[in-house]
Amino acid sequence: MAFQVQSKTMARFFYSLLLLLLAPLLLGYLYVLRGNKNPGYRRYFSQRLGFGLSHLPQHGLVIHCASVGEVLAATPLIKALKQDNQAIIISCNTPTGRAEINKAFANDVDIQVCYLPIDFAFAMRRFLTRLQPKAVIVMETELWPNLFHYAKQQNSRIMVVNARLSHKSFQGYKRFSGLSRQLMDNIDLLAAHDQSDGERFIALGLAKTKLAITGSVKFDISLADDDVKRAKQLRQQLQPRPVWLAGSTHPGEHEQVIAAHQALQKHHPDALLIIAPRHPEQFSAVAELLEEQGLRFTRRSQQDINAATEVLLADTLGELKWLFGCADVAFIGGSLIPRGGHNPLEAAAHSKAIISGPHTYNFAHIYPQLIAQHGALIVENEQQLGEQLMTLLSSPEQSAELGNNAAQVLQKNTGAIAKTVQLIQGNLE
Repeated sequence: MAFQVQSKTMARFFYSLLLLLLAPLLLGYLYVLRGNKNPGYRRYFSQRLGFGLSHLPQHGLVIHCASVGEVLAATPLIKALKQDNQAIIISCNTPTGRAEINKAFANDVDIQVCYLPIDFAFAMRRFLTRLQPKAVIVMETELWPNLFHYAKQQNSRIMVVNARLSHKSFQGYKRFSGLSRQLMDNIDLLAAHDQSDGERFIALGLAKTKLAITGSVKFDISLADDDVKRAKQLRQQLQPRPVWLAGSTHPGEHEQVIAAHQALQKHHPDALLIIAPRHPEQFSAVAELLEEQGLRFTRRSQQDINAATEVLLADTLGELKWLFGCADVAFIGGSLIPRGGHNPLEAAAHSKAIISGPHTYNFAHIYPQLIAQHGALIVENEQQLGEQLMTLLSSPEQSAELGNNAAQVLQKNTGAIAKTVQLIQGNLE
């Protein structure tokens, strides 16, 4: 037992030392490289080192959502927890995540936002000593050794919710068993997507008594009346053109999407592509690609789309959820390249036909169900993407059936938020 304790202590020591050695690179990457692409990375930069937190309340809940996807998934959960009159601080890693938090909770003065410090020992110690949270609740798999260690020193409860762990990630954590075991020891509750995810956490050292299976909170999607209304208004403006949307696309994928659209136009010359890059710093790059290909495009921020527009570039934030409702077919990005894909369930909520590339490991708990129930199609490359688009846009009945099947999968899997809230509340008593 003493040897295990010493081994875990040494593992975190060497991890912390390595982070310090890499500090110039980490800070330079965030401030210079990411800051050049998105100046938002330079704002509130002191918070990434644990400073600039004096305005935040103590003894509340810290809920960590890495970026936009996690914020969108966690928003209904956070609103449910807010009913208990808990002071809540939502931390994130990215400017887009921060913007989404501010948008979702703009009228709630009791909810604060900050950046989670980089996992330097001194930064996390300062962060947690200042806030002294009642609990640290982490969405998905943001497992930071110093965050968990110093939260435990503050007697904070540590909960990981909507947790997932792919086989690939499991193998990575397994290579650092001392560090992984310390992480698992510090966790008070882990609410996993399914039993296979839970078993992988147990194999890393999580006690079985700390594991609960809740399903994914990402299935608990509800469309606001305003989302439905805006989608309907834009769709009416675009009628009777066939419309497809490529959401959350990445470099190396933008080009394939544009090529597929050009192939589609040979059969459907009036087809409209709505392309929504994953990151704002890619908006101008995609605009340049469209110009190079001679495609007539309109930026969504300019809102002057007309019959001659071949591509609508969605260069706005927070609109993808309702933009899916304007399309006949939805392609989910991050999947034609090895990025693991993005969440297809917003498209499913609109009953839209879903197409994805082969790389969907980030949503391994969702895509198998969609595919098994004929609610999504998988393509291997841009050629197959173009072919499937031609098929679906030529057959509205087939497209509608695919979309209805996706919506049914979504409906069958709801309820994770209620289960998760109950577990969190039980661990706070």
